[in-house]
Order: sequence, then C-alpha cells, then structure tokens
Amino acid sequence: MSEQIWILDDDNSIRWVLERAFKSADLSCACFAAAESLLEALQSQQPQVIISDIRMPGIDGLSLLEQLQSQYPNIPVIIITAHSDLDSAVNAYQAGAFEYLPKPFDIDEAVALAQRAIAHSEEQSSQQQVQAQQTVSEIIGEAPAMQEVFRAIGRLSKSSISVLINGQSGTGKELVANALHKHSPRSGKPFIALNMAAIPHDLIESELFGHEKGAFTGAGGNRKGRFEQADGGTLFLDEIGDMPLAVQTRLLRVLADGQFYRVGGHTPIEVDVRIIAATHQNLESQVEAGEFREDLFHRLNVIRVHLPSLSERREDIAKLSQHFLANAAQELAVEPKSLSVEAIEFMTSLPWPGNVRQLENTCRWLTVMASGQEILLSDMPPELMSDTAFADGGLINPPSTSNTSWQALLKSWVNARLEAGDDQILQQAQPEFERILLQVALSHTQGHKQEAARRLGWGRNTLTRKLKELDL
Repeated sequence: MSEQIWILDDDNSIRWVLERAFKSADLSCACFAAAESLLEALQSQQPQVIISDIRMPGIDGLSLLEQLQSQYPNIPVIIITAHSDLDSAVNAYQAGAFEYLPKPFDIDEAVALAQRAIAHSEEQSSQQQVQAQQTVSEIIGEAPAMQEVFRAIGRLSKSSISVLINGQSGTGKELVANALHKHSPRSGKPFIALNMAAIPHDLIESELFGHEKGAFTGAGGNRKGRFEQADGGTLFLDEIGDMPLAVQTRLLRVLADGQFYRVGGHTPIEVDVRIIAATHQNLESQVEAGEFREDLFHRLNVIRVHLPSLSERREDIAKLSQHFLANAAQELAVEPKSLSVEAIEFMTSLPWPGNVRQLENTCRWLTVMASGQEILLSDMPPELMSDTAFADGGLINPPSTSNTSWQALLKSWVNARLEAGDDQILQQAQPEFERILLQVALSHTQGHKQEAARRLGWGRNTLTRKLKELDL
C-alpha cells in the first residue's frame, strides 16, 4: 500500500522534521527532493495527501499543483509557503490547494492539517465510490475485486488521464471504459469505441484518422475518423494489443502532438481526446517480443485497472444472473424467470471461461428454453453439464438435489467423457475431487489446516502436500 503522505521539499531539514513528526503520529510517509521524481512515482501509486514546498528548483510548487489538479485532482495538496508571502498563499488556493502551511510552522499544526487532509481524502473517495456504483448500474459487483474497480472509477472521476484496462475477454472492459467516461469531466462529450481485433489491419488507419476523397480505391468522399468523432470526449481502443506497429507509431504521434492527418490529407487536424485502452493480452510480453512499442505502452499505461475474471468473483454470479434474466425477459416481453437454489449453486460452481459475456448468453438461453418460471438444475444447457463445463478437463461438482445424487451426476459426467472418447478420466477427476474436499473442509474449519486434515482423515503433512500440488 502507498504511504499516506508524500513530502516534497528540496530542503533536507524540512523533510526530516516533517517525516519524524508524521511517524510519531503513526502516519506513514515518503520524501522527495524534486517534483520530477514525485511525478514519476505517481504513475505507479498515489498517496492520500501531498505536502509540497512552493519554491523549488525545476518544477516549483505551483506548477506541480497545476499538474496534480489536471491529472490527480482527488489528492489533497498542502502548499508550504513563506509566512509573509500572501501572494503565494492566494495563488495556491486559486490553483486548487487544499490548504497552505506557512513557515516557520508549528509541528502540531502540520500534523493536524495532514490528518484533516487524509480524512477529506477518505471521505471524498468513499462518496465517489458510492456515486460510481449508483450511476453505472450495469456494472454489478460486491466482490472485493470489483470494489477495487469501483474505487478506481471514483478516484479518476475528475481526471482525463489515460487508462489501460486489463482483463480476460468477456469481463466487461467496455462497460468500465464507459463508466470512466461518464464519471469524468468529459461526460457531456462523445464516447467512441473501436475494437482493433474486429477491423482488417489495412482499414484501421482510415477508421482511426479518417480519409480524404480519392485517398484509396473506394474512398468516394471525405470521412471523419474516430479521433475526430471523439473530439472533446473519450476514445476507447479495445484490444489495443492487436494494433499494427505502423498504426501504433501514428497513434503515439497523436498522443504527443494532439494532431494528425487524415489518410490522403495534407492539413493537420487538432483534437482533444482522452484515450482509454483495453486488452486481454500481456502488453509487457509484447513489448519484449517487439510486437508493441514500448514508448506507446508507457503513454497508455499511466493508470491501470484490472478486471477480475468471473471465477475470481463467484459471489457476484447469483446477482448477475438475476440481472441478466430480468434484462432478457424485458427484451423478449415475457415474465422474468428465477433460479432455484440448486441452479444458483451449480452456476456458481462453474469455471465460466467466457466470463460475464458467457453468463449473460446462458441467461438468455434459459429465458427461452427453461420450461417453468423457476429454472431448475435439469434446465441447464447440455454444454454446461458436459463440454463447456469440463473443457479444461476439470470436474465441476454440482450440488445434489432431491432428485439427483452426486453419484448420479458423477456417473453422468463419466459417461459423457467416455462417449467423447476421452482417456485418463481418473486423472481428470481425482485432482478436482480432492480440490473440492480441501476447499470445503478448510471453509468449515475457518482455514485451520490441522482440523481440516483430521476431518478428512488425512495427516497434516498429507494435507500440506495436497495444497501445494493443487496450487491452493
């Protein structure tokens, strides 16, 4: 976790005094001698409060404050000024400072001021998180990993900084990008989305930058690209890892200069666009392989938001399912269906390799195909009971029902695997069987390994070895 307070002052004695005072008050802090190093550190983590001197070599306090207000407006900034420098104090307030601390300052006053700024930061962060959850109702999530996403949306709500969203396919990256736009100063301007993987490589330049009449065969007239369409707003570039290197070079130039040329054009076009990019790929690996420009990666990766897979947020599956069932019913003009307890437990146990998108499509299927208003375990799509659920060779153990025992379900699974021509079925089933035993036993014993081993009839060493083998 980042330190609560960052102290910026070129005077080592000031840094030392403040650091000692804050640590005595149980406030964690980090010190910087130059604004440049602080700005660099901000790219990877943010404190709750920044305390900065106003007069420093290089980037001074007011210039830094201007940058912070633009890129990190939610961080309260306390400016240290000379006691008699009224103009500096006024300028600091006008530039957005939370408070100013005149020299020579009282240590207790400095600590009290920092504590007030921290309280303000926490209150603001909490309010923004609630607003983000209320306004963007399409994003449903009570899991801790999704709460982190909501916090990120809240913290970025007054910023137009570039964001890179990372997550598996189907996790809802465009929804989060849209939420970031709706909660930004650009919310009244266009939100334009473009999926790099869905466009032939030779057409991406024209899609992004537009073209002039006659620029290529079929260009019968002038056409605005997505950058012009998004002017003043946000351009969401999905699957940025699929962008060709030549287009990456042009994109980098636009981000640096704020202008570009249409394909076949000779007049520069200026735009003011915020970029939000997303990918399911490992861009760092692509950079190492020479498939993605390192300078563009650093331009885009100012703030990164990670979206968890559906299997990492199983506690959200029931609520998401009800939401998707209600949406499907509205689309089809029918009564919404509900899930039985057994059906919910079964769906919660599945791996969902297609993530939220797969869950949504399953709920549409169930709305049409389930015979009654209550969806039962027997209503589940066949592929969930066989191919899809066990695509990776794993055994999903659905809950038993009054009509179906777990032994019968296991028998059904074995039959399906044999009919599919699979070999080594025991090797597929045994690790998952043991995984379920371990997870349930540890859950019942609140994580106490010795008690879990006793309940399972294993020795402590056996349980420890199994945990390691199964990567639990």
